Amino acid sequence: MPAYMLKHRGFPGRLPGTDFQFTIRRPNPKGVTPITRRERRPDRRPPDRRADLAFVKALYEHFGDQPFERGNLDAGRLSWLFGREVLPATDPFDPADYEALLVLDVQAARAAFPEAFGD
Repeated sequence: MPAYMLKHRGFPGRLPGTDFQFTIRRPNPKGVTPITRRERRPDRRPPDRRADLAFVKALYEHFGDQPFERGNLDAGRLSWLFGREVLPATDPFDPADYEALLVLDVQAARAAFPEAFGD
């Protein structure tokens, strides 16, 4: 039986006009893809930076500073922010659990992606 996965209704599925995925449609039958911290290099391509910015904006608009369940949010996209702007909301934290709780560190997100907040 596949793992339970909350679907975040109203959350954008991808960055418009691109293949940058924000959500997944169904649980991975081979097991939950773990969230891992990915290093963002200063020379990342502009489309990658736009995807990060749009994802942070969507996280803030949907969850604010409140904990949220990982659910159908894409592990790869979360991994680009994990450990900096997106943090575990519980200890212990299971990076390979669709029900794991995360939280947006709004202060860190504002510093890294000020355009996402319209300030």
